[in-house]
Amino acid sequence: MRTAPRRTALALAGALLLASCSGPRPGTSDAVLTVSTTTAIIADLVRQVGGERVDVTSIVPHHGDPHSYEPSPSDTAKVAHADLVFSNGLLLEEPGITKMIHNNARKGAPKIEIAAKLEQFGGTVMKLEEDLGLDVLWLGWAVEGEVADEGAHVRTTAVKLTGPGDLHVYLTDTLGNPTSYIDSTDGLDAKDSFTLPPEAHTHVNWVFTEPGTYELTLRGRVEALDGTTTGAGQGTVTFTVGGAAHNRAAQDHKTLDGGHADLTLNAQQKSVYVRTDDKATGERVRMPGTAVALNVPDRAKQKVPKEPQYRFLGIAGEDIWVLPQAVIGKHVHGDMDPHAWGDVSNAEAYVRRIQAELIKADPAGKAFYEHNTKAYLSTLADLHKSVAATLATVPAANRKLITTHDAFGYLAKAYGMEVAGFVVPVPSQEPSAAEVEKLRRTIREKKVPAVFLEPNLAARADILRRVAQDEGVGLCTIYGDSFDDKVHDYVGMMRHNADELARCLGGKGSTT
Repeated sequence: MRTAPRRTALALAGALLLASCSGPRPGTSDAVLTVSTTTAIIADLVRQVGGERVDVTSIVPHHGDPHSYEPSPSDTAKVAHADLVFSNGLLLEEPGITKMIHNNARKGAPKIEIAAKLEQFGGTVMKLEEDLGLDVLWLGWAVEGEVADEGAHVRTTAVKLTGPGDLHVYLTDTLGNPTSYIDSTDGLDAKDSFTLPPEAHTHVNWVFTEPGTYELTLRGRVEALDGTTTGAGQGTVTFTVGGAAHNRAAQDHKTLDGGHADLTLNAQQKSVYVRTDDKATGERVRMPGTAVALNVPDRAKQKVPKEPQYRFLGIAGEDIWVLPQAVIGKHVHGDMDPHAWGDVSNAEAYVRRIQAELIKADPAGKAFYEHNTKAYLSTLADLHKSVAATLATVPAANRKLITTHDAFGYLAKAYGMEVAGFVVPVPSQEPSAAEVEKLRRTIREKKVPAVFLEPNLAARADILRRVAQDEGVGLCTIYGDSFDDKVHDYVGMMRHNADELARCLGGKGSTT
């Protein structure tokens, strides 16, 4: 059985009709500018600068996840009416959001990816560091190479599979629901594919139903916004499943069985290869698919989950061999970490960029925007000092941050913390006894007083609560990509994060 990815094309087509009809502009009638943003965090920063001259709406709502949120027809209408559209960029947003913006923003309306030019406004961006230390290969899916058309995506399709069993490639959302991308049980066709923006990668689950050697052939196409497509080459990669006894045919390949790697389509070179990082040098290594064997060892053997949504994998309790997605939900990223606002100094750069773009769009409001910006930058400067002072109270040995996903690198670097890992190793199903023990062992080895859960991922917290209780450590909350009913703005979010980190890791929270 195939669990097809959800499609938004029909909804967006309907929204285009709505956007073309006459009707009131969303928001207040007194605003000079109508602005659409991708996230509530950016919307809050725009409001601080724009005040009553700007009517702001966010595509991703409170509680939403920008990595996985799929835009609705009403979101499309907001974008179609906007004078400006602000996004974070650096591939933070779900690709469907970015594509919707390119398809529906008014002609001439600026589409600003704030973090893409953050350094020009006094901010810093840093490389995304991902390493969970799994005992099996952490295998993602990536696209590299320049693509000529702005807004184009690259589709990778599985066109041939040889091997003793079937292959399933699927993604698990934040609630544990699977979306299938490749399912060889009914043969391979055009549906066995998915798209990524250029220079992006994502994490998925790879499941094999029998031990042995598999060869997977992939074909790429560039899909432009006008519907035209161009070929992007193809290639074959080898998997060895279940140990050497089952895989004599692949013994002449270089074996890759640990660390973080991406099965990669280069749309410019029209080639398929495996890329990984050399741990000794830090350099990125690209190996032709024909020269490397991606190993799925016998220790990767699991059972098909009992939950009905996993029936596409087989009968509950049957053996399968799994390379796990290993992070919660859908995360499409590039090489640079997009969560730059975790450092308050970077939020100041966001605000400077927003001020510059609002003045371009509304020169008559220049003095008003400059006044608001000056006042808010003063607030952010005080916030930066407060966060730093609060986190400085955490004992040095306790400054280890274990969270639900990789959104806190900037916070850690700016305020003397260490990202020690992520708390849920396999989001696709209830962890096995061995996996629960590994989580416990990680907490013991790191000697952390607490682990941190994002409120919008609370639905996956049962195992964390149990392990935290068993190990006698705290389970605390930290905000990454979104607000909720308790935290409504950026300043409140950062104050909460600092106080919660200090309280749960043995420091002293602020009194302000």
